[in-house]
Amino acid sequence: MSLMDIPFHTIDGEPTSLAQYAGKVVLVVNVASRCGLAPQYEKLERLQETYGARGFTVIGFPSNQFLQELSSTDAIKEYCSTTWGVTFPMMEKVRLNGRSAHPLYAELTTHPDAEGKAGKIKWNFEKFVITPDGAVHRFRPTTEPDDPAIVGLIEESLPAVA
Repeated sequence: MSLMDIPFHTIDGEPTSLAQYAGKVVLVVNVASRCGLAPQYEKLERLQETYGARGFTVIGFPSNQFLQELSSTDAIKEYCSTTWGVTFPMMEKVRLNGRSAHPLYAELTTHPDAEGKAGKIKWNFEKFVITPDGAVHRFRPTTEPDDPAIVGLIEESLPAVA
């Protein structure tokens, strides 16, 4: 099964996969509401607003792997919308590491970062940019969503503005 075909569910329980976003640039990020990096939500939303109409989307995967996510789906949805104005798609809460890691994350973590390091998710807000050709680019949690490496990758992977 390819990365694009691995099934998961939206935060509202609807089945989906990355295949729904074929041909787009996708930024997959594991999020947590009570993390010190949560202000990255604002920059993620700004990327969504800036590039969404050109074929880009952020996809947020809440995770309590590091014990910093709210317990209920409704609380996560409310926090994201009222605190950060999140409009990008949010998915079900998932596990990132270990034997019970979600299959999507089991596959994503095989891809190395810019320093050549693959392996488990180290913390909340680890980012994976998947380009339309299926390439996966990994960015560690402290790399801000508006980092020039991420923005440059998004821009070069999207159609030119007419």
